[in-house]
Amino acid sequence: MKNQIEKLYQIANKAERTIIGLMSGTSLDGLDVVCCQVSGSGAQTTLKVTHFHTVPYDDIIKDSIRKIFAKRQIDQQELCLLHPYIGVLHGQMINQCLSEWGLQPHQIDLIASHGQTVYHAPKKQHQIEGYANATLQIGDGDHLAVTTGIITLSDFRQKHIAVGGEGAPLAVYGDYYLFAEKGHNRILLNMGGIANFTVLPGSLEAEGIFTTDTGPGNTLIDAYMRRLFRLPYDDNGAAASKGVINATLLNIIKKAPFFDKPFPKTTGPEVFNFDFVESAIQQARLTTLSRNDIIATLTQFSADTIVDAIKKAIDPTQPYTIYGSGGGVHNPVLMAAIQAQLPNYPVLNLEVLGVTGDAKEAALFAVLANEAVAGDGEHFGFREGVPRVTMGKISFPA
Repeated sequence: MKNQIEKLYQIANKAERTIIGLMSGTSLDGLDVVCCQVSGSGAQTTLKVTHFHTVPYDDIIKDSIRKIFAKRQIDQQELCLLHPYIGVLHGQMINQCLSEWGLQPHQIDLIASHGQTVYHAPKKQHQIEGYANATLQIGDGDHLAVTTGIITLSDFRQKHIAVGGEGAPLAVYGDYYLFAEKGHNRILLNMGGIANFTVLPGSLEAEGIFTTDTGPGNTLIDAYMRRLFRLPYDDNGAAASKGVINATLLNIIKKAPFFDKPFPKTTGPEVFNFDFVESAIQQARLTTLSRNDIIATLTQFSADTIVDAIKKAIDPTQPYTIYGSGGGVHNPVLMAAIQAQLPNYPVLNLEVLGVTGDAKEAALFAVLANEAVAGDGEHFGFREGVPRVTMGKISFPA
């Protein structure tokens, strides 16, 4: 252990660190693996993506995770078995990427693993007296470290909760360190399964940063594409573009209690899922609604709730530019619906800032690992949802 601690100390004092960031989101399409060169810390952080690849999950893995994903009642043995299994699997995927990239494990300083979220339960959602915010990600960091031979930081969300946050969104820290620019008000909009955004003031004042989830990004669209079309997602918005938005269904699902809760807030597929929409369809007596109309309506639902949240969070007298990332940026129908309601604010792909939108979340966890090892702890004031904290549990190789 002493040798490993000394190695970590040496890594912390390097001018530049090579960090692999990992992200597997609620879409369950695979593991995003990004290799970054990171220097500095805090607001002086610089990051360069050198390699990026999404390693797809096969159907067996997807089905295994879905058995316990976002469900209140599960087989505990399945959860117990998957936690180390996913850790080893992610380690093997990293080894595969390193081989393809011509890199050796000793050339990598750290792994930053988000893990696979299986349940998210903020207090505003569960409302059980005596219990605080909670979230659970599987993919054991010790197994990852042993499988790869690389020091691993994982389980980032627990520290955020321990100091009063909801464990999400965590992108705010990396968004500020990497993308804030003097004189430019920016909104970093991530549209994964759940959509969230970070407001970065052009003043660069950390205490002025705001972040929140907005509701569904792709999670409902994906769920219905799987059920109705046997496809993993709405490729290029093709299904939505052929449908007609049903105003009755749209109005019903926009009345979900989540949207009345105060900012900042987080949510997940535990709330916004197939049953949530089916209940609304039954309530509206729209059981003959075409499958394209359902996808069109769910796409507009994501756009409307994203726009509503942004409008509530910004100063309407100020100019802003919106930078999109996540799977949603590949859906032109969703992007157009957002831009149409925010005509004065350009909606661009994050790629224009030098990081591909698909790699962003994995890269941001590399930033969090860098901050945990080499940072001094940025002070974000006392705004709810953005506590001053360093995150990540450290696992050493055997």
